Amino acid sequence: MIRLPICILAALATFIFSGNDLHSAQMDAETLAVVRVQPLLKEKCLGCHGDDPDKIKSDYDMRTVEGILKGGESEVAAVVAKQPDQSPLYLSVLRDHDDWEAMPPKEAEALTAEQIAWIKDWIAGGAPWPDESRKAEITKNASKWLNADGVIVKTIGALNDDWANRRYKPEDLWAYQPVTKPKVDDSHAIDLLIEAALPDGLEPAPATDARTFIRRATFDLTGLPPTPEEIADFESAYASNSKSAVNSLIDRLLDSPHYGERMARHWLDVTRYADTSGLANDFDRGNAWRFRDYVVRAFNDDKPYDQFIKEQIAGDEINPTDPEMLVAAGFLRMGPWELTGMEVRKVARQRFLDDVTNAVGETFLAHSLQCARCHDHKFDPVPTHDYYSIQAVFATTQLAEPEAPFLNQENTRGFEEKAYLDKRRAEYQQIIDDIDDVQLAAVDGWYAEQKIDSAPFYRALEAAKKNKSSKKNRFKTARSILIKEKVPENQIPPAFLGYTSQEHGREQVARKGLNRLPWEYERYLPVAFSVYNGKTPLANSVLSPARPPENPMAKGELEKTAILTGGDPFSPGTPVKPAVLSAVEALNPACRAEIPDTPVGRRTAFANWIANPKNPLTTRAIVNRIWLWHFGQPIAGNPNNFGGTGKKPTHPELLDWLAATFVEDGWSFKEMHRRIMTSGAYQRSSAHPRPDILKENDPLGQSYAAFIPRRLTAEEIRDATLSATGELNPELGGIPVRPEMNQEVALQPRQVMGGFAAAWVPHPKPEQRHRRSIYVQQVRGLRDPFMEVFNEPGPDFSCEMRDASTVTPQVFSLFNSHSSANRSLALAHRLLTEDPGAERGTIIKHLFEITLNRPPADDEVAACLDHWRNSEAHHQATPARRTEYPTEISRESRAEKTGELFTFPETLFAYQDFVPDLQPADVDVKTRALAEVCLVLLNSNEFAYIY
Repeated sequence: MIRLPICILAALATFIFSGNDLHSAQMDAETLAVVRVQPLLKEKCLGCHGDDPDKIKSDYDMRTVEGILKGGESEVAAVVAKQPDQSPLYLSVLRDHDDWEAMPPKEAEALTAEQIAWIKDWIAGGAPWPDESRKAEITKNASKWLNADGVIVKTIGALNDDWANRRYKPEDLWAYQPVTKPKVDDSHAIDLLIEAALPDGLEPAPATDARTFIRRATFDLTGLPPTPEEIADFESAYASNSKSAVNSLIDRLLDSPHYGERMARHWLDVTRYADTSGLANDFDRGNAWRFRDYVVRAFNDDKPYDQFIKEQIAGDEINPTDPEMLVAAGFLRMGPWELTGMEVRKVARQRFLDDVTNAVGETFLAHSLQCARCHDHKFDPVPTHDYYSIQAVFATTQLAEPEAPFLNQENTRGFEEKAYLDKRRAEYQQIIDDIDDVQLAAVDGWYAEQKIDSAPFYRALEAAKKNKSSKKNRFKTARSILIKEKVPENQIPPAFLGYTSQEHGREQVARKGLNRLPWEYERYLPVAFSVYNGKTPLANSVLSPARPPENPMAKGELEKTAILTGGDPFSPGTPVKPAVLSAVEALNPACRAEIPDTPVGRRTAFANWIANPKNPLTTRAIVNRIWLWHFGQPIAGNPNNFGGTGKKPTHPELLDWLAATFVEDGWSFKEMHRRIMTSGAYQRSSAHPRPDILKENDPLGQSYAAFIPRRLTAEEIRDATLSATGELNPELGGIPVRPEMNQEVALQPRQVMGGFAAAWVPHPKPEQRHRRSIYVQQVRGLRDPFMEVFNEPGPDFSCEMRDASTVTPQVFSLFNSHSSANRSLALAHRLLTEDPGAERGTIIKHLFEITLNRPPADDEVAACLDHWRNSEAHHQATPARRTEYPTEISRESRAEKTGELFTFPETLFAYQDFVPDLQPADVDVKTRALAEVCLVLLNSNEFAYIY
């Protein structure tokens, strides 16, 4: 087969937008060449066929018209003027010619019919290629064609003129346009805008019933189920005056302290909150929990969103003496990051700058900026210059844990658990002391073998004993003294005298364990996981928490930001100064900003620009998230990506109305909740009266003609279960908690930089373990299988929207797990002890009210009673067991210095004080059998879904 190597048109469909294009036949061939063919070939083809003359693929050089016409290694002319049917270039893109290989090779990249027509018409017109002067004349007179291609956005510092002058589809720039509030009745605006967009012939579903609504609203605003008493009260009020009842319910839920917990969980998904640093050095992030609690307080206090933005980006600049502001700035450090001796300092620093630049873009502007790190953005008007200008805002931002006294409203209970760290430190120190003893015991033998005097060593040893700071390792300290005294090396005992692989390994574990402890002790100290402004320290590793220097500008490097070629920190190019997204300024003259180039003040000015009420990205981004939190789907389909590749808004006018109203309401989250939840759209039933018409007219469920059911999140499932059993500790805030986890996972060895991280050991007391899920310790390197299988997102990347998959392991997690058995038993125990004399049918009815928030049907009661009786017979013949908990676990690894295996025990100190949950052996057969019934209801769809 004759092959023509033309890999040149694969991505043209993304460059020209054809929906509004004028047909190419209306253009003469010269205009077609200038307006269509030349820009496309230059933009999309020269990467393989001319940008690097030494690496031209298939010998097809497209830098000149002569090369384009000539063709490649096939030695067949690619273009025969005025004869497209004889031109291999045209025949190959048709993809159906016997003699010419289909181009582009991938079917997904095939050219559209319109693009093929451009090639055909250009060749049929003689394949002209106007020179520069003629090209300029044609371009000047081709405005109608160019305008059809889109609009030019004036940005700053593009790497080349072609990118700076490229055109964008207006619909891809929707998020950059100023917010325009539609003129509709404010009291019914949401419903009017939604109903105006309903497909013809589709009527909205009626309002849902009172029980369904209170369950929906309570979970949405608190993440917890309503109690039977709350449901009964609401039903009564709803029957009298539905509007008043709904308003009162929403106000009550918004005033609940659990509202802040629910909203904070959403925000922490986006900001990537975790209690450890991740990567190979997954150290604890001592007081990161204070940022989590700051977010909870911010929502409970209805902190205006513009202020919320400013505090997280620049709280330490706004008020460096306010602990709350120092804690808020911890947002900038939420991503995974490390600096160890294993990584080049400049590379690690650049990873932090890249991370914070992209995080700010995704979180507040709904723009992933990392695509512009190496080149001008391929789809959006974000030049690389803008990327590094934003990065320059953070060039003086340094990482530290400054002193920040605890606030009165912070929960500082439970600090007594620090005693377990003290025990672990003592255990590590004992290992080092034991090895020290082994070495000292071998000293006399070594000196005797060498036939030299040991007196100098023992004098040094006595000095080591007197020096309290040297008490931790007498042998090594004595050696150091002799070395400083310039004693000949052959007269000093070897560094690893008496060591076996066991000693090498145990010392490795102990020393690296001691290195990690300072990070864990931070949890109980009045310090903030935060930042400061100053020169970049020249440290090559971070081995312990850092405090800000007294003079941040005294030592280090005052970074000057430049465009990095290919994103390489060792290849700086054009210098840049702190600035904002130039496209936003170009399209929104009222949203301009001057960012100072001083070490302090950059982030404040930048935060003010983001929080500018005229910034269209900011306001649209946050109301889109709030809508998602209520309806399970956003208006604009990618909450972190409002760019050209993101999904467009299904209801753009509604999104703008929400954005404008949010600002008018003082950036209030609670007011926005009220507006959304009092709408007919939110209160609709999930059961449409004509499901066939709904499916036909709205297959994707984007019309809001009916409420779309959603599955509870992993956290809601766990919290709702604990609420049902009566075990939930509703206390707010405080240090992270460790509930029970699948023991096989919890006790698995987890290495951190050559050492072993401590095993996951649950808190000893049930009231500590049964806190809300938002307070569970988030370890990047150790995921709870139950939470993970129910789509809890990993904290390494910003989660714009939770998934809700249905997979088989969910069955095992809910039905067969140790935790589910415990919760079911606790629920049965609650039911039988709350009303000891109740009949079994009454107990089953109470069970339904607690778990499913409704009374059971008669056949459901009968089925549950049958199951209870059958289970009772089974348990009568089956002895109850108690769960055994380990207090020590044996580890095995290889010593770094020898590569040989060694073993060591890890003491699980918290298990020594462990108070287990209610055990089957603690209750009678009747309770154990009822637990089987409870397990069924806790596994039901009705329990796990909001309708």
